[in-house]
Amino acid sequence: MKILLCFLCLFAAQTPKLEQDAQRALSAGPFTVVSKAVVPPSGDKHDYMSQAPYFWPDPKSANGLPYIRRDGERNPEIEKITDHRVMDQMGAAVETLALAYHSKHDEAYAAKAAQLLRAFFLDPETRMNPNLQFAQGIPGINTGRGIGLIETRGLTRVVDAIGLLQRSKAWTTADQKGMEAWFAKFLQWMLESKNGRDEAAAKNNHGTFYDVQVVSFALFLGKRDLAKSVLEAAKTKRIAVQVEPDGRQPLELERTKAWSYSIMNLDGLMVLAELGDRIGVDLWNYQTGDGRSIRRALDFLAPFASGEKKWTYQQLGEWPPQMLSPLIRRASSHYTR
Repeated sequence: MKILLCFLCLFAAQTPKLEQDAQRALSAGPFTVVSKAVVPPSGDKHDYMSQAPYFWPDPKSANGLPYIRRDGERNPEIEKITDHRVMDQMGAAVETLALAYHSKHDEAYAAKAAQLLRAFFLDPETRMNPNLQFAQGIPGINTGRGIGLIETRGLTRVVDAIGLLQRSKAWTTADQKGMEAWFAKFLQWMLESKNGRDEAAAKNNHGTFYDVQVVSFALFLGKRDLAKSVLEAAKTKRIAVQVEPDGRQPLELERTKAWSYSIMNLDGLMVLAELGDRIGVDLWNYQTGDGRSIRRALDFLAPFASGEKKWTYQQLGEWPPQMLSPLIRRASSHYTR
């Protein structure tokens, strides 16, 4: 199902570099999870695997185990396991190629996108198993966590890209059915597994992007009732819980990259609102009795981005005010001063 095609098409029309990027993508890949050098605990390289980015060897331990948390500081060891990077590269290439095909009607772009999708999801030799059982494991503590589901949020753009390939000769009925079968199994795993249930219960940005994925995949599969129920629940489960009456997002502000995470979570809430637009659930204008809302969260951040106020919360590394600009543009058609 075409979920955010209007947004994607607008993006294509406004991106002068699209054709140049698409030309590069024609020689990209293939991308597969079986290309990693390490083997997951299951013994099956088809299982996705990654390591928690903010955990480091304990200097007080002879072997460094168990790893300890240093929030906001990425451990370069995570690059030894390539699945996350490979998935992101696949998603970016497929999206670019699908946009270029939609814009230029050049079958070469669609054929390459189809090739990359088949390699990552469908080919028995290279396909990823539809689970994240071993995502964001912590050495010495566990082999995977629900938190790892944040790493598949980019797959929501993959299902959007598939919608743009529908009219291509390169995209077959078998391809479509294969992708629907894969996402049906992945969605079921998200809903029923312990890791999936743990992520669903998260109160911060992890819970938000869990909902984004469930709704996106449900719409892709034609499960409108599931998508609508998650979006309706997001009013009280996400917005009312995550946003204070003055617009602060406390669970993001307590992080060492408070600005980045506040914007990230608000971005997720806006994506949910955009998805809600498609099936009649209005999250843009939802507000609790004491004023908690997407609008209030945006209003809280805006003065810091404009320089009217000084950011006093922690932000390791850069503090880029321009990060808020895309959110302001997206919200502009829904809110007026």
